[in-house]
Amino acid sequence: MREATIIARLRAKFSALDVVLDERSRRQWAAAEALEYGYGGVTAVATATGLARDTIAAGIQELHYRQLHPDEPVTERLRKKGAGRKLLTESDPTLVAALEALVEPLTRGDPESPLRWTCKSTRRLAAELTSQGHRIGYRSVAWLLHEAGYSLQANRKTREGNQHPDRNAQFEFINTQATRFQKRGQPVISVDTKKKELVGDFKNPGREWHPEGEPEKVRVHDFKDEELGKAIPYGVYDVTNNQGWVSVGIDHDTAYFATASIRRWWEEMGTARFPRAKELFITADGGGSNSFRTRLWKVALQKLANEVGLKLTVSHFPPGTSKWNKVEHRLFSFITHNWRGKPLVSIQVIVNLIAATRTSTGLIVKAAIDDRKYEVGIEVTDEQMSKLNIEPASFHGEWNYTIKPKLKS
Repeated sequence: MREATIIARLRAKFSALDVVLDERSRRQWAAAEALEYGYGGVTAVATATGLARDTIAAGIQELHYRQLHPDEPVTERLRKKGAGRKLLTESDPTLVAALEALVEPLTRGDPESPLRWTCKSTRRLAAELTSQGHRIGYRSVAWLLHEAGYSLQANRKTREGNQHPDRNAQFEFINTQATRFQKRGQPVISVDTKKKELVGDFKNPGREWHPEGEPEKVRVHDFKDEELGKAIPYGVYDVTNNQGWVSVGIDHDTAYFATASIRRWWEEMGTARFPRAKELFITADGGGSNSFRTRLWKVALQKLANEVGLKLTVSHFPPGTSKWNKVEHRLFSFITHNWRGKPLVSIQVIVNLIAATRTSTGLIVKAAIDDRKYEVGIEVTDEQMSKLNIEPASFHGEWNYTIKPKLKS
């Protein structure tokens, strides 16, 4: 069994038992698990539970002693519940936020899973936190990262296609921009199109509870139903407020569909959250309907800026790094988990399932159907491009640029 799987199993068991264990039984349970694990067991249990290695080692000594003296009565006094050293997160309330700030620019995640991973080692993270005044060891960093849904991976497993030489610099640039906007109270959103979904009684991966022997029946073959068509979910994730908007289109995924979805988010959710906003920071993939290479995307953004009166600053992730966009692992991954095992039999069912998505961290999602038609193959001339009120950034202006509203003459 892989180490990560074992640690996850231990963490689940500890979470279930912790509420009924006292101080003695807790360390002795941990000791028993460490002994069963074998070599490296103390480290694995400490990582999974957050218990100190010394505590687990003491539990192992107690178990060995009890084996040699089974009839000797237990005389050790137990401390009252809540006694002993406080959790690091209690004695240092800013610790988790500081750790998140360190790993945030360099995290990535499978768009179909909430799991995130980081390429910084726990020792490096502990050293950086210590330099900031947080007293923490690398094992405690590992515990906090596991609790936050991170997993440490070897570098060889985190390469994504051909790496642009300025890839990491662009990540840092995006993170700096987002931080600046948030400090000024301006909205920061992450946008993208989710995988298109066939509408109908097709098999959807995953399982859900049904009476035994009564699984929901679906079609054998996944051929598009011409009458029901397909669903095109375009997501807008509000990074600051952990809220998402999804427009479910039924026609084509175009630049105008993308900007219509952003405008719908602004009208339905954004204006209430940011009533004094003058600017909007948008992070997007490097391809698709919101590609930095697509002229129509910039034309559509100019139209959006004129209509909502906001200065739009856009940063694209480098090619091959779409999984790093927050909309993928903070919105789409949870939507996918929410509807696993449920046939997407209609557009309305899809909208309802998306809107029902919730997480323990407070994610709120709203969704609606966009039944408009979007023309494809629209050509944008050089003259149209010359009329855009666009200002490229000094660093990779093709990836980073600002579009300002054009004043009506």
